[in-house]
Amino acid sequence: MSKEARALLKKINDKKNAIRSLQGEGKTKEMRDAMAELRDMQEQFNILMELDDDDADGIKDAVGSGKAKGIDEGDGIKDTKKKYTKKDIARAFVNRIVCGLRKTRMPEEDAEIMNMMTEADPNEDGESDGGFTVPQDIQTDIIELRRTENDLEQYVNVEPVQTLSGSRVIEIDADSTPWSDVDEGEEFPEEETPKFKQISYKVKKKGGILKTTRELLKDTAVNILAYLNKWIAKKSRATRNAAILKKLNEITAGKEIVVAAIDDFKDVFNVQLDASIAQSSIVLTNQSGFNYLDKLKDKDGNYIIQPDVTDKTKKLLFGVYPIHVVSNKTLKNTVSETEEKYPVYMGDLKEAITLFDREKITVELSTEAGDLWAKDLTGIKVRDRFDVQAVDESAVIKGEITVAIAG
Repeated sequence: MSKEARALLKKINDKKNAIRSLQGEGKTKEMRDAMAELRDMQEQFNILMELDDDDADGIKDAVGSGKAKGIDEGDGIKDTKKKYTKKDIARAFVNRIVCGLRKTRMPEEDAEIMNMMTEADPNEDGESDGGFTVPQDIQTDIIELRRTENDLEQYVNVEPVQTLSGSRVIEIDADSTPWSDVDEGEEFPEEETPKFKQISYKVKKKGGILKTTRELLKDTAVNILAYLNKWIAKKSRATRNAAILKKLNEITAGKEIVVAAIDDFKDVFNVQLDASIAQSSIVLTNQSGFNYLDKLKDKDGNYIIQPDVTDKTKKLLFGVYPIHVVSNKTLKNTVSETEEKYPVYMGDLKEAITLFDREKITVELSTEAGDLWAKDLTGIKVRDRFDVQAVDESAVIKGEITVAIAG
């Protein structure tokens, strides 16, 4: 996907989020106007994708005619006598998928490129998992597709790592622990005041199998890749969201607080969160929690949720704290026979949690596993690698809005 197409795709996703916000405000006319702009952008995107497809075909023809290759240093290809451009690598990856699905032979040069991209990271037993690495440009496309309002990864700290395990040492309360005075010519004192915490990570393998049908094989290479990218993006987002929410619930377990009135929220930001954390805090809730908050008014009759004057598609609590709303399917309510609890996380999630990202997605094809052969299907096995760890557990507070169930 070209840079122009990626930029347009981001605008399309932003426009969709803006339309959802307008729907929540009941602005039907504005929604119609925005939908017209969205359809125009989608049409432009489709044209750009067709141009990309034509470019890819032109490159393939150039390869067949024996024209010289360019030089590229990226995408994890080992240094060999012949080097390949990023377009060469992307073309080879697509051909690997398409030829694997159609059970046809790959062009010799593409096979050579893919052999150099074979997954070599060992598993826990010290053996390679197999498969081949998704090229960086295509991973970038997947990440762009993964980024929606429901993507929780954007709210936590993300640290790329090159090793499968490791650790980081951080100082607790570094913002409020000053350095000591040191006289000229004197040694630096060894103090017990600073508190340090070691955060260990171990990158875990996550993955699943996409079962593809014969109908998909008849499509173009570009459409097959777009279908695969979209599926990987959805599953990767759901998997990372689940890991982040699990960690959030772990560090707040047993410390949940009841938030029912305006003053309950003020207590959190004014007192319960450290002042340095409160300054960079956000509110993360689901549709139910937002709906409850959106109806709260102060003593003067003003709603406590206000539009961001710098971006009318965004909302602020008390005009200060950004509110991020995710689907009830992503962030679930707790339901009992008599009541329902809406979750509201308040704090600086980037200080609270770090996602250690291996930044490597791998793919493997199979027609042998399980019932694939009997049903004439091909399985595309996809692996993602990351770990989620708590860093500062005091940087986030979980509130619960409790609503009685009528009965």
